[in-house]
Amino acid sequence: MFLKTITAAGAFALLGSTAMAGCGITAGNVSILSNDFPAIQAVTAAASACAGDGVTVETNLTKDHKDIMVAALTANPAQYSSVIVSNSTLVTLMNDGLVRPIDDLVAKHGAALNKSQLITVNGKVMAVAFMANAQHLFTRTDVLAEAGVEGVPATYEDVLAAAEKVRAAGLMEYPVALNTKAGWNLAEEFVNMYMGTGADFFKAGTAEASVNNKNGVATLEMLKSLVAYSNPDYLTYDSNATQAEWEAGNLAMATMWGTRGGAVLDDEGSTAEVVAGTLLSAAPTWGNGARPASTLWWDGIGISTNISDEDAEATFIAMMNGITTEVVKANNDAAVWLVEGYTPSPASAGVSGTAAGGAAPYPMVPFMGALHTALGAEITDFLQGTESAQQALADVEAAYTAAAKEQGFLK
Repeated sequence: MFLKTITAAGAFALLGSTAMAGCGITAGNVSILSNDFPAIQAVTAAASACAGDGVTVETNLTKDHKDIMVAALTANPAQYSSVIVSNSTLVTLMNDGLVRPIDDLVAKHGAALNKSQLITVNGKVMAVAFMANAQHLFTRTDVLAEAGVEGVPATYEDVLAAAEKVRAAGLMEYPVALNTKAGWNLAEEFVNMYMGTGADFFKAGTAEASVNNKNGVATLEMLKSLVAYSNPDYLTYDSNATQAEWEAGNLAMATMWGTRGGAVLDDEGSTAEVVAGTLLSAAPTWGNGARPASTLWWDGIGISTNISDEDAEATFIAMMNGITTEVVKANNDAAVWLVEGYTPSPASAGVSGTAAGGAAPYPMVPFMGALHTALGAEITDFLQGTESAQQALADVEAAYTAAAKEQGFLK
């Protein structure tokens, strides 16, 4: 197993630095693949400003980036010179050797970067983090108050009790939403909830899955209890759908990514009533656990292996131009930035509270992706009532074991 040590020293300390002023690129091709949300849009727009004589900059921002990145970077030359990576996607790309160490580029062009931004694997810098993220609770305090609910739910048991009061008061039939679209999103909700138990996903010191246990069963049962208060089409709800439902005023409580906070609290999609009633808070705990049921994430810059050194350097410089203090100040509420100049705001309260509450980072082990995929494929039958929790988790472990053997993590 090549992935021995991963460090992001103080990555959630909300600190960073100012990148070099100006682009200073004279030649090279820059092509960026990433997810699509406001913070990423700001970063890639600033990077695109480096285009000019002898330099091209192209971007592909898509929610399907995880599905295309491996094939796109396996090509030689790679289709993209950079991928904006996260805890999980960096590991996936490193498993196939598709992103390169960037110590030389950091030394040459990243002197102003804070050490906390450098994602180091086995002593080599493999990415530069520029923002933190986590899923946490969004609450319509006005709706809860009308239903007779006091305060903001601190546990998922509180969420369920509040949801019942909202429904019983006739205010909303489906007051709760999570990002439960079948596949990656649903698996992430399982991961978040399971992390709240404090249990491990794998047997100690091995790649052998260990989720078919009392913690896994309890996790599935809590998810099923929550989706009972969700729209019957909950298996289609990704971040965009959940945000749209929130802005339309159709939800009282939702688990959403912190990066959606700024968009929800602005006046471009939500009504004044929704904005005034929305409060962002830490991810709830549950089952008498102390750890928030969420995972801490970072997003950062990775540079492709299968490109020329000239394109790699041009890409790194352009991406540094995308994460300057000026970019952060102009887009302060779009993310919890790890760059100097960021000022915490109401939009960041949920991520900050989740981190302060002791939420753990998403597991960065090379076989976590295979387990995540198995979860997304196998737990829907339980939620739809066609399979027991134990059988669903047995199916998860079987699917994971087959994939882990194929990938060489298990014999």
